[in-house]
Amino acid sequence: MKTALLIAVLGALLVVSVVGGLFVWWSLGDVDISLHGMIALTLGCLVSLLLGGGLMFLVFYSSRRGHDDDHHRGPEI
Repeated sequence: MKTALLIAVLGALLVVSVVGGLFVWWSLGDVDISLHGMIALTLGCLVSLLLGGGLMFLVFYSSRRGHDDDHHRGPEI
């Protein structure tokens, strides 16, 4: 039940952000972006998402494997 609720809330947030982004995009008016600009914008967004996801993966991976424990414990005397 909790999983279904979480998926529903995240789906609703995704829909709201996409609709909001489209509204802002369409309200800009006479802004023309060439095909090369659209490709660059799309690739920039994808690379940013992949980089953020990769860094979050490394944070969780490092935490679960115990690599952070030695650093936070401090030097042994």
